[in-house]
Amino acid sequence: MTESPVIAVTMGDPAGIGPEVVLKAIADLAPRVAAGALRPVAVGTVEEFARTNAALGLGSELVPFGTGGVWPRVEVVAATRPEAPTTFGVAAAEGGRQAHAAIVAAVGMAMRGEAAAIATAPISKEALNGAGIAHPGHTELLAALTRARDSRMMLAHGDLRVVHVTTHVALARVPALLTPERLRRTLDLTLDALRRLGIARPRIAVAALNPHAGEGGLFGEEDDRVNVPVIAEYRARGEDVTGPHPGDTVFVKAAAGQFDAVIAMYHDQGHIPVKLLGFKVDRESGRWTGLNGVNVTLGLPIIRTSVDHGTAFDIAGRGIAAASSMVEAIEYAAMLAAGGAA
Repeated sequence: MTESPVIAVTMGDPAGIGPEVVLKAIADLAPRVAAGALRPVAVGTVEEFARTNAALGLGSELVPFGTGGVWPRVEVVAATRPEAPTTFGVAAAEGGRQAHAAIVAAVGMAMRGEAAAIATAPISKEALNGAGIAHPGHTELLAALTRARDSRMMLAHGDLRVVHVTTHVALARVPALLTPERLRRTLDLTLDALRRLGIARPRIAVAALNPHAGEGGLFGEEDDRVNVPVIAEYRARGEDVTGPHPGDTVFVKAAAGQFDAVIAMYHDQGHIPVKLLGFKVDRESGRWTGLNGVNVTLGLPIIRTSVDHGTAFDIAGRGIAAASSMVEAIEYAAMLAAGGAA
């Protein structure tokens, strides 16, 4: 019998909804755990998981990693102990420190082969910075911890996949960072990931940096100077890479199934369409009630997926956070582990 793949699931910032969605997701996945399809293990601060469990009445039984079992039993790896109190909804250095410790522990498990993949709950960049962690987000931190050459962020919602050339940088810096080398690396990682997902001949669309792909230089020359020649290189090699496509239409075409992935030039260009499709909202209350979508880090020596939402400090500790994105992230991690993708 094949052993269930261990997915190390980090708690995220304890002041946010991370511990809540982790415990809820593990509960939702109980049938798959019982069937041996996967084995999610919570990684973080035991005391914070216990606090969330008690405050929200989630009914889990926290047990040490290696004990095994199905919900309500939840295996927990203790990454650190609390050094100061945390408060639901309040970004603080202690929350950043605990979130960082959970990530370090989960990465260690994956690097040692104790986990087949990691799935991460959201962190607060403000809290991380307050704790003295000099990385702007998960993607950069994971690259440093695994000593990866570099990495790229891929967002996936159903068949819509978006990979970013740049992520957590000021918009004013993006044009300078759009280099042929950076675009080539993004395309190489995207092609590899799609093939590992079983897509033999990936269709990739490169989104333009400028409106209307620059209109022949009228609205900027970066697309003609960088994107056009690199795309031509890949097409000459027989790859189905097209563009640069205007950003206001390329994601619609991808959502319609015309492409397997879109290369976005910067953070918001890629995030907005995926999140617009993934979020479910209640128009009466004006709040989101669910979210589908997964964040996958490409270029690491380990498999990492994540939820496609933030810490949601505004609803932390209220018991109303939806765990659908975390469920999807854990399932996606198990799927990638089964296929050997990273």
